[in-house]
Amino acid sequence: MTKLPFYYKLKSNCPYFIGFLLLPLFGLAQLTFTESEAGIQIKEGDKSVLFYQKQPKSINGEFSRNNYIHPLHGLDGSVLTEDFPEDHPHHRGVFWAWHQVFIGNAKLGDSWECRDFSWNISDIESSEDGDILKLMAATYWQSPLWLNQEGNQKPFLLENTTISIYPRKSNYRIISFKISLLALEKNLKIGGSDDEKGYGGFSIRMKLPEDIQFTSNEGEVVPENNAVEAGKWINIFGSLSNKENRSGIVILSHQDSPGEKENWILREKESMQNCVYPGRKAVSVSTTDPTILKYSLLIYEGTMTTQEIQTIYKELK
Repeated sequence: MTKLPFYYKLKSNCPYFIGFLLLPLFGLAQLTFTESEAGIQIKEGDKSVLFYQKQPKSINGEFSRNNYIHPLHGLDGSVLTEDFPEDHPHHRGVFWAWHQVFIGNAKLGDSWECRDFSWNISDIESSEDGDILKLMAATYWQSPLWLNQEGNQKPFLLENTTISIYPRKSNYRIISFKISLLALEKNLKIGGSDDEKGYGGFSIRMKLPEDIQFTSNEGEVVPENNAVEAGKWINIFGSLSNKENRSGIVILSHQDSPGEKENWILREKESMQNCVYPGRKAVSVSTTDPTILKYSLLIYEGTMTTQEIQTIYKELK
């Protein structure tokens, strides 16, 4: 097994680990987290913030997946995401996945559709950065289509993901993701769907009310069948939690993420919202210099103006 080029000190198999997780971290206000066999629950005070799925989860053995967030909660504690929806049972909360995963000409399953693919979470660590709570997970990508000489699945990519949960400010909360992909085999490539849509990458499967709307810093965005080009963020808003109060989720692609603009797959019903990377054409993942993808979710109640979102966007690290 390749040695982790990361900063893990607290192992999940440590006998004191769970007890540690039950305690609030100093300097993080009321943000706390608790580990169970299934995953990690984040709360602020008595309200749930999110659940990180650590243990593989499936329906009758199909669509098995982990290393994603569901449920994601609104500021009022309501559930904003869906898992195993009937129309696309492979969709799951907040996730990052790709249809095309190749080593040379060998296809290694489909992480988007959860087919011939698995995520082996090796380590999870927590830390604090001021009032920000951070979860850091090291995950090996594996497939029954890529075996070693003994016939066992051989990891071919190391994903180091940091999820930073910020305390609530006024009417919003920020959750940031830094996803680092390092190939463990040469000639590894990832890509979106091999069609004109090219979807793949960072995505969220939201509950979508009938009054859903989309805007960017460039104005109103109208979803199309294929990807639409917009700015570096998309504001998705409507009656997300109830019909009385409007709220929204902004997906933000950081300024140092690949590309000057973003292509977005957006849907008004029965699907996910996707910040497309890299698109239909697969791109190489290095064995020495990791691919770094950085995104944030801005979860808010009431309304957020374009100027307010832009100000928050420029302050993202």
